[in-house]
Amino acid sequence: MSRRLADLRAPQIASALTDRSTIVLPLGAIEQHGPHLPFNTDWLIAERVAAAAVERVGDELDVWLLPSLAYTKSNEHAWSAGTIWLSHDTLMKVLDDIGRCVATTPARKLVFFNGHGGNSALVGVANREIRLAHGLQTFLAHPGVPPDQGGVSAPDELGMGIHGGTDETSMMLHLAPELVDMSLATRNVPEKLASNRYVRFGGKVGFGWLSNDFGPDGHIGDPTTATAEHGAVLFEAAVTAFAEALAEVAAFEFGR
Repeated sequence: MSRRLADLRAPQIASALTDRSTIVLPLGAIEQHGPHLPFNTDWLIAERVAAAAVERVGDELDVWLLPSLAYTKSNEHAWSAGTIWLSHDTLMKVLDDIGRCVATTPARKLVFFNGHGGNSALVGVANREIRLAHGLQTFLAHPGVPPDQGGVSAPDELGMGIHGGTDETSMMLHLAPELVDMSLATRNVPEKLASNRYVRFGGKVGFGWLSNDFGPDGHIGDPTTATAEHGAVLFEAAVTAFAEALAEVAAFEFGR
């Protein structure tokens, strides 16, 4: 049986899903990724990693995959034509509506698998709102923790490879090389910011930013060192990590 929930017929919801089922919703974005990557980068990575992880452990853990949500909170890229973004209040309502609908099924667990770092804070809030309003257990996972949220990037990016840099470009070279133009890839690392102790990406003092605050091309990192081979390693690590996380989600109960 397909593990894509949208492939089911209506009578199958009651027979195929139980209160031990977990539903995964990949979140992407349609936003500029510099001159070398396509607008669908975050969407494609989230979709492919989630699908591979669910295929790997879906039968064992009773996990179901929803169709990905492509349009999310990308207003840090609003300056770039072609970016399609939802306001924070619209996305919050969309996530709440999805939670309300999931709560009509027997499943009690909803995982947001987020490929766009600009969504993370809002989805964290949505997790609690959906928990309160609809009674679901809610979770937030990523293909890789964004560097500005405590994750790592390539050493020569100085922790600043947050958008269209080495790792993201490598993943796209592995998943969809026909959409990548490496002849347009350039290094854009805010080295002065990297020397700060507090006010920096991933530092203890956050700050509001737009992607063109760091240059007109809109990427932040060094895509010139990206390779498809590195992307394959990152993809496998992301799938494995999410599959392992889903096992913990499946076993998760409050107070135990």
